[in-house]
Amino acid sequence: MKYDVIVIGGGPSGLMAAIGAAEQRAKVLLIDKGDKLGRKLAISGGGRCNVTNRLPVDEIIKHIPGNGRFLYSAFSLFSNEDIIRFFENLGIKLKEEDHGRMFPVTDKAQSVVDALITRLNELKVDIKTNSPIRDVHYENGRVKSVELKTGDVYDTDAVVIAVGGKSVPHTGSTGDGYAWAEKAGHTITDLFPTEVPLTSAERFIKEKTLQGLSLRSVALSVLNPKGKALITHQMDMIFTHFGISGPAVLRCSQYVVKAMKKWNLTEVTMNLDAVPDTKEEPLFQEVSKMIKDEPKKSIKNLLKGLVPERYLLFLLDQNGIDPSAQGANISNEKVRSFVKGCKSFQFTVNGTLPLDKAFVTGGGVSVKEVEPQTMASKMMDGLFFCGEILDIHGYTGGYNITSALVTGRLAGINAAGSANNV
Repeated sequence: MKYDVIVIGGGPSGLMAAIGAAEQRAKVLLIDKGDKLGRKLAISGGGRCNVTNRLPVDEIIKHIPGNGRFLYSAFSLFSNEDIIRFFENLGIKLKEEDHGRMFPVTDKAQSVVDALITRLNELKVDIKTNSPIRDVHYENGRVKSVELKTGDVYDTDAVVIAVGGKSVPHTGSTGDGYAWAEKAGHTITDLFPTEVPLTSAERFIKEKTLQGLSLRSVALSVLNPKGKALITHQMDMIFTHFGISGPAVLRCSQYVVKAMKKWNLTEVTMNLDAVPDTKEEPLFQEVSKMIKDEPKKSIKNLLKGLVPERYLLFLLDQNGIDPSAQGANISNEKVRSFVKGCKSFQFTVNGTLPLDKAFVTGGGVSVKEVEPQTMASKMMDGLFFCGEILDIHGYTGGYNITSALVTGRLAGINAAGSANNV
């Protein structure tokens, strides 16, 4: 049987591509190796599905540090506002939360998945689940067919590869698409985990001194070998039994990976500022005044509320200060070093959890080999890419899914156009 367009992968970008192609009146087959479509979508945003982000396009691009600029052309054709309209036309009302994140009013990711599947059915897209693919075949510089592991072969004029990267493998993203891209002549850039917790061999981590402690709105920086900050994120973080995690850490993680590679490092230094809204000297003056006003009070009680208690005790210990000592008995020098610790506690990390524990895959099909307005391969006629298989990666917060939906829409529409021109 022959199809105009075959879409491989039933994640956000694949669903969008199949709908986009079918809306152009193409005969479409959507193939997924899993037993149900939209598995990654169903768990995104903590099961509530953060479908996009309402920040201005320039801001969204800034939040996609991995080749986000490649998406400027795509956004000019189908933007985050278009995504919002698209879902509202499917009957999914959205609401805006902090930092521009858009969620369905139902707070249920499944309602988004169901609406997309209903649309596929309306458009009479053929769907094959539980259908792993053996290979994609090319002939004379053009896509020819898709072969399933069962031996069934489907001829087609266009293929959209939307199989994701290698992160969150239980949703089906196991890196299958890279081989089909390479076979077509594409370069796969180095794959690495991003939006992933960091590991550390520091003594306080190994001894679980701070395990389970959350710090709110701290400034966490990744330092280069000269001690300069490569990136700083002011968000929450948590200490774990293996290192550190939480939003600030996830955002810093790709910079740790890149620093280790660039400078051939086994460890990278992080800087933690627990009081980012006050500069060091005013903080020192403030602490000195507290001591002066109540000299007999223990330092632990004097400083209560400055930072969480466990972290306060940890910093006092790091600076050789007895928490029960009276403020008046602590030297100026020690007070100064404690304040410095509040503003700049430095420790090393030695890597990340593996790629299968990451939220996002860094690396993938080189964007230099893909047309930015159509998602078409520059190497093989009739071949299109979308979503996480591309070397595009952003922070969590609706940015990766926005990239997936935008690239998916364009890949589907243009795959249908290319099939019609054969």
